Amino acid sequence: MSNNYASRDGLVEAKAERNLRLVYIFVVLLPIAAFVFSFPLGRYPISIPDLLSALAGKVFPFVHGPEGVINTVIFQVRLPRILAAMLVGAALSIAGAAYQGMFKNPLVSPDILGASSGAGLGAALAIFFSWNVAGIQIAAFVVSLLAVIAVYFLSNKIKRDPTLALVLTGILVGTLCSSFTSLLKYMADPYDKLPAITFWLMGSLATVSPKNVISSFVIMSAGGVPLYLLRWRLNVLSLGEDEGKTLGLETGKLRLAVIICSSLLTAGAVSVSGLIGWVGLIVPHLARMLVGPNYKVLLPVSIAIGSVYMLLVDDLARCLTSAEIPLGILTSIIGAPFFFAILLRGKKGL
Repeated sequence: MSNNYASRDGLVEAKAERNLRLVYIFVVLLPIAAFVFSFPLGRYPISIPDLLSALAGKVFPFVHGPEGVINTVIFQVRLPRILAAMLVGAALSIAGAAYQGMFKNPLVSPDILGASSGAGLGAALAIFFSWNVAGIQIAAFVVSLLAVIAVYFLSNKIKRDPTLALVLTGILVGTLCSSFTSLLKYMADPYDKLPAITFWLMGSLATVSPKNVISSFVIMSAGGVPLYLLRWRLNVLSLGEDEGKTLGLETGKLRLAVIICSSLLTAGAVSVSGLIGWVGLIVPHLARMLVGPNYKVLLPVSIAIGSVYMLLVDDLARCLTSAEIPLGILTSIIGAPFFFAILLRGKKGL
């Protein structure tokens, strides 16, 4: 009898491993397919042969790819934008998954510590003082990090529950940043600065350049690589403070590392794309539904799904209408009903 149960358990485990392997293959191939699929989309048509020829010309010196407008559109316009969209989606998704594990709450999003609100304030200040695109992104990143630092030090003054203190101070600092942003919008020139601030706050990748992609990659790697390496510890951290200490983890230092890395990811993403909601909330739920709550698998799957999701949303923003739709509007329109559908499925999605 026991042998039958053992063999049945073995079959179940083998089937689970096989399904997980199939999910991994799908998740690996999906970003590649979305990457190639996004190049022909846009107002300037590019055929698949021209695209493949241009990419081959960059990889193999002996292949002569197309030149002129096609080459410029592919490598100066669409490639930076596609890479930026995938970076932003991956960064917000991994930050959301890490925050949800740290706070033991699946309804937590990456902007909970005021990083997004701080980035919005920094960008509004830069636009108000007529800084260029690089200045706007630097200001958004710096003020975003300052907001998170303020949240961390203020929360340390509260001697009660450290997790609750972080959330409450994050709400406080985020509200202050949003209020100052509203004040800047009120003071801004209604014909010049105000539309620019409003459009940036709604999210867009229209002005992304190759330099922006490189700088964003460096910032997001500084936050994403340590989180990826520590992903197994997030399993312990999600169990609770006492369980983590019992297993020998310094939960305080680990929580600080998660906060720093997730804030770097959020600040880097928001500084290049503007305020984009729902990505860091929805994508970890999707990944959890596919592979379960184990962070060893959850984080890489969240990265892949988030990059594809953000890229497809940006494709819609470029192609749905003649005027580009802000990304924040599309992610809200798609995200809110989708998240409600996940909630209706019950606790499986949580």
